[in-house]
Amino acid sequence: MTYSSFTLETVLQTFHLEKADIQGLFSEIEPIEPSAHLTAALARNVPLAVAINTEKAKSELIVADVLVELREELEQRISLFSGVDFNVDSESDLTGVCDFLISLSPWQQFVEAPVITLVEAKNDNLHSGLGQCVAEMVAAQRFNAEKGNDIPRVYGVTTTGVMWQFLKLEGQTLHMDMDVHTIERCDKLLGILASMVAQQA
Repeated sequence: MTYSSFTLETVLQTFHLEKADIQGLFSEIEPIEPSAHLTAALARNVPLAVAINTEKAKSELIVADVLVELREELEQRISLFSGVDFNVDSESDLTGVCDFLISLSPWQQFVEAPVITLVEAKNDNLHSGLGQCVAEMVAAQRFNAEKGNDIPRVYGVTTTGVMWQFLKLEGQTLHMDMDVHTIERCDKLLGILASMVAQQA
């Protein structure tokens, strides 16, 4: 089994997590104005990605641009990985490939602790990525602890490119934002992602 084998129900049961649904979990976060480059790229790419309507297109044409913008906004103080193997604990089925992974280390040659945010891109169903994303968040907790670089919170994102849902894992409690954000408010998305890196939310 791999991360993608988990549903939300099975990951909660397997790792004994408590789930807290919270309306407006990130509502107080200040937006960050996107660059002219990102604004132009999204204006061009979003309609194309939606027309192609595949997970790969939405990952490459929307999600990647937003995350690269985040890295630039933070002056490359974080590292960003796409399609990387993140094999942490094979006995617990915490193995597989992450769509996107963000580490607080600026080292870009390989994944270094602490891993802060995991992003799973899905074609048209946010819910289908929740179990996989949460399993990756649990793996990040274990990875960080094993490397002696534990942090209080690990974050997750499931996205169709157009719609984005945010998660926070603190200890054994999974906080799920019941608000779904859209790419039209890219400034809000960037603000939330930056708050994750800063461990503010």
